[in-house]
Parts: sequence; C-alpha cells; structure tokens
Amino acid sequence: MRTFATSRLLLLATSIVSLVALPSRGDDWPQWLGPHRLGRWQETGVVQTIPDAGLPVLWRVPVQGGYSGPAVVGNRVYLTDYMRTAGELANDPNGRTELSGRERVLCFDATDGSLIWKVEDDCPYALSYASGPRCTPTVDDGRVYTLGAEGHLLCLDAETGERLWEKNFKTDYDAPTPIWGFCAHPLVDGEQLICVVGGEGSVAVSFNKKTGEELWRHGSASEAGYCPPTIIESAGVRQLLIWDADNLNALVPETGKPLWSQPLKPGYGMSITAPRVADTPDGQVLFASGIGRVAALFRLSSDSPSASVLWRGEPKTAVYSANATPFIEGTTLYGCDCDTGFLTAVDLATGERLWETSAPTMGTERRGKHGTAFLVRHGDRTWLMSETGDLIVARLSPAGYEELSRMHLLEPTNECFGREVVWSHPAFANRCIYARNDQELVCVSAAE
Repeated sequence: MRTFATSRLLLLATSIVSLVALPSRGDDWPQWLGPHRLGRWQETGVVQTIPDAGLPVLWRVPVQGGYSGPAVVGNRVYLTDYMRTAGELANDPNGRTELSGRERVLCFDATDGSLIWKVEDDCPYALSYASGPRCTPTVDDGRVYTLGAEGHLLCLDAETGERLWEKNFKTDYDAPTPIWGFCAHPLVDGEQLICVVGGEGSVAVSFNKKTGEELWRHGSASEAGYCPPTIIESAGVRQLLIWDADNLNALVPETGKPLWSQPLKPGYGMSITAPRVADTPDGQVLFASGIGRVAALFRLSSDSPSASVLWRGEPKTAVYSANATPFIEGTTLYGCDCDTGFLTAVDLATGERLWETSAPTMGTERRGKHGTAFLVRHGDRTWLMSETGDLIVARLSPAGYEELSRMHLLEPTNECFGREVVWSHPAFANRCIYARNDQELVCVSAAE
C-alpha cells in the first residue's frame, strides 16, 4: 500500500511539473478585429517595442490576392484569397473589372505555415478593386464562416474543411453584387450567423449557424452598404446595428425587429466602418462616419433603446473613416481620414480635430485619398499596420502621436490612386502577428 501511495504521489508530482513546464497557449483572433470585434490585443508576454533588428519572422507562405485578413484559432490560421486565371486587374474606382478565377479558403498550421486543407470554387468577378475577397473568416464552435466578394457564403468544418452548408446571396436573395463586392464580415451571435445580404427586404439576414436555415430577414435600402453587423448594449438592451447606405438602424438581434433608426447617408453607398460606442461622463455615445464627410455622434438613451444626434461632422471637424474602423479611448476618437489620408485625433465631445499625421498611413506629408492604417490597442500602446507594409508600435494620446518603433513587414502589392498599398487587417494571436498581402502570408513573433 505504501509503495502504491508513493507511486501515485510521484505520478501526480510529475504531472504537475509537466503542466508547469508547458508553455501557455496564447489567445485567439477568431474574426475581424479579434475577440468581440473590439480591436484589442489582450495577451501578456508581448514586447513593448519592436527591436531594431525587427521581430523574428517565423514563416512566410505564398497566397493569392485579397483584402481579407487572417483569423487564428488554436494552432490554425484561416485565410481567403482569389486565384486569378484570366483577365487583367485594373483598379478603376468607377468601373468593374471582369476576371475569371477561383475563390479559396485556406487553413494553415499556425506554428510553421504548412497548408492543412483548402476549399475552392470557380467564381467570376465583376468588381471594382477586384484582387480578391474582402471578409475575414469568422471561426466559432468548430466552424469557419467565409463570405466571398461575389456573395458566396460558406460554412466549413474548421478541422477538415468539409462543407457543412452554403448560400449564394445573388441567387438565393436576388441581391446585386455591390461595386466593391460583398464586404460585411459575418457575425456569430449565439446560435445565429448574421449577414448583410441586400435585395428587397433582406439587407440583414440571420441564419442558424449550424444548419444555414433562415431565421429572420429585415430591411430594404437604396444599397445594402458594406458595414459589418455590430452588437452593442444600451439601456440594458442588446442591439444589433445595421448601417445601410441610407440609415443607421438598431434591431433586436434575435428577431430583426426595429428599435430605432437615424439617417446617415455616406457618399457612393459606402457605409463601411463599424460604429463605435463609448461611455462618457455625460452618458453613452455612439460614433459612425464614412466618405463624403458624413459623420455623427449620437447619444444613446439610458431609459429605452433610442439615439439622438449630439453633433454632425463639418468639413474641418470629426474624422471620416472608410477602410479602417476607428476606436475611442477615453474622451478621444482616433481614426484614419479618407479625405486627407492622415491618422487623426478628435475630441469626442465637440468633434474638434486635435492633431493629424501621415506617418503611420502613407508615410509622406502630402495628403492622399484613403490613406490607411489598421489600429489595434495593446495596453497603453497601439499597434498599427500601415498601407506601406510597415508594422508600427506607437503611443496615441490627445497630445499627439508618439512612434516608438517600426519594421517593414510586407511589400505593398496593390494600388490605389497611384500609390502602392497593402490593405489587409492583421491578426494578433499566440503572441504573434499574422499579416498578408496579395502574394504571401507572414507570421512574426512578438513574444518577450
């Protein structure tokens, strides 16, 4: 008995030592803007600045064209791209390029970049800026949801890539392909998958996430827009925000029933960036902005679901974001202005511009349309991915932009208004950064 007890104690002690010795797995980045779509990197053990020699590159693998970012869950990286087989890519903001090719969903090993599985479908394109898919995969409960630029919605087994169900927005809902493609990242909410679809009566559609069965549909608009569905909580009520080309709408997430609506009509139907909510000393507010100098700060009622305008943007106030969703920290709003191309700080209470800089966007002092940097908060620092392919660590405050370090991560392989750009949001997981252009996916370690 004594020998048996001693053996059990030794086994237990060995197990405890083994568990302590194992490295803790990092956090996931399962969708666009990460957990809860907050654009916040919560992992510890991450470097505070990038070394002069740059972050260690763990692997690079070839991929094809696309604006979609990677999603990372456990030891898997998921990415969509477009393998063009015919046609010439020409980025005409006013016209569509016709291409032939295949949209692909790729699954890589997060540790070494090896390809685990891929799913591909023939998909002719007729789009402006037609390099590839726009939507970052959404990974939830062992499933991967992807939305292609021409409206092909897929639900795949995350482990094997097996097709579980699929929809085609153009044929199933008679939804026209927007000129810049289907762009609204699908959102998992409980047992449903919520998508911006388009077509008569179906701007927003909810599907059973396991079977693809339609649960509800809502709304018509001049255009469906490009803004991802967003869940907020206000007045003690969960609210689903759907910003189409005409109005910012709040719905009951479970049923699609309208709660409130405010007119907010950007130029060219380009409702793109997700609205942002903040708690201020004067109550809860919501900010949304887009091209055409359209921006508004709304007060959200604490008594019942409703919104009222506090201020609307003017030519020299606010920030008008398009490619990258802004964020609010304290009483300051930070975002990239699509008119100037500058990263801009705005006083949330008044809309007054506090400062602006092109250092993390285009890298030149000249203004340029749609200068872009993707921003993710980590503690008191902000990680930025510039359109020039640089990864940057900076401090942002009402007083100014303080750049701490940067490294060149990717070559800009696309084009906009005569500039070479890379417009894809990175993923931050496993104490690493995963980023792509139209030629490769790269993983760098940011572990201390």
